Amino acid sequence: MTHYDTLIRGARIMDGSGTEEFVADVGLDQGRIVHIGEAARGSTANRVFDAEGLVLAPGFIDAHTHDDMAVIRHPAMLPKLSQGVTTVIVGNCGISAAPVRLAGALPDPMNLLGPSEAFRYPRFADYRQALEQACPAVNVAALVGHTALRNNQLDRLERSATQAEIRAMRIELAESLAEGAIGLSSGLAYASARAADIEEVRGLAEELAHHGGLYATHLRDEFDGILEALDEAFAIGRHADSPVVVSHLKCAGAGNWGRSAEVLAHLDAASAGQPLGWDCYPYAASASTLDLGQVTDAYDILITWSEPHPHMARRTLADIAATWDLPLLEAARRLQPAGAVYHCMSEADVQRILAHPLTMIGSDGLPEDPHPHPRLWGTFPRVLGHYAQDIGLFSLEEAVRKMTSLPAGRFGLDRRGLIRTGHWADLVLFDPLSLSDVASFEDPQCPATGIHAVWVNGTLAHRPGEACPQRAGRFLARNTSERT
Repeated sequence: MTHYDTLIRGARIMDGSGTEEFVADVGLDQGRIVHIGEAARGSTANRVFDAEGLVLAPGFIDAHTHDDMAVIRHPAMLPKLSQGVTTVIVGNCGISAAPVRLAGALPDPMNLLGPSEAFRYPRFADYRQALEQACPAVNVAALVGHTALRNNQLDRLERSATQAEIRAMRIELAESLAEGAIGLSSGLAYASARAADIEEVRGLAEELAHHGGLYATHLRDEFDGILEALDEAFAIGRHADSPVVVSHLKCAGAGNWGRSAEVLAHLDAASAGQPLGWDCYPYAASASTLDLGQVTDAYDILITWSEPHPHMARRTLADIAATWDLPLLEAARRLQPAGAVYHCMSEADVQRILAHPLTMIGSDGLPEDPHPHPRLWGTFPRVLGHYAQDIGLFSLEEAVRKMTSLPAGRFGLDRRGLIRTGHWADLVLFDPLSLSDVASFEDPQCPATGIHAVWVNGTLAHRPGEACPQRAGRFLARNTSERT
């Protein structure tokens, strides 16, 4: 007689490969998937789930997050678990929780991760230890931010690094990679890293090949200069002999709308000669700190927070400027530091990018934002519900692949992203008929409907209406299936 920790009966299996669904029972034991198929007569389990009519998929991997501090400060991770996410990639856009040593004010955009007092991890090993002690409800794989390294070594971020400073940053990056970081990220569009030339980033990226790390980049330009910015990223990856991941791929700015076919063709041509991937979130609006360089009257800019004028949150910049009788730029300057949602993309471009077979799904959510973009709570159900089912952009099986095996392979997460015997039991059970993203720009902090259960490393982590106090997330290092 076979006994399981958990037995899920009669599920519609979408295994993460993109192939057609099939019906099977799935048995879990000691954190792993141990059986796929019809359970033997007389099989028993500590808990049985009747999944008739429901889809069982690998747990979703959020390819682009800023959950660096959230996994420690809010380890229940409800915004992610409630939409089926079981693994988050942190440390994106050049900003990471570690290694960080603050000598002065917290530079923008590192303030997206939390207040100054939250940065307590001068070494990557310190962050990893704190994360493992917090035992978050989701798995975590972490990049090291280029801007974080610049903050540690440069007296001013508005200049390029000297050779001595590059050497010092390389030492910190090498130590972090040896301690489990999966790669380096950059945010070259931000003022805190814009002065870094390609030689500075290439010098750091040389460390990646020694450790099997990858290079993830918020491009230097997502507007008119996007092709040149892509070429810079490709060159860095070739120089370092490392995979490249382009963060939150978009054609930003009204003058750039309609260029997605050209951008994707450029990526396709490059990917024929080097390992390359990219992620995208399913919305035509971005969110970040309020950047004076992005102030425009071509589309709405919604203010989500402002330190000097908190009462102006949830109003558009145009409305605030009219109230103050100021030009848009002067109003934005008065609001800083602040956060904003920019309605800067074309829906047609978003759809074309999402549909590309190499596009991963990343939320780019900002958990510290008091009025966050709805992508924090709604990204994955929106892809599965609105884009896969409502408008038929791709099949449900393909949507699941974009969220599971594709990022698992890209980020080197061994034995995750597929429903296979011997793989870690990161799983989500959902009803495709009732699956929907509920979060909106007006009310962004709402859990999705249609998610019935989520398991992380074989432990029931989320089930609506049921307490799931046991957290079983792990720190994941590149190409390592288990960290103890």
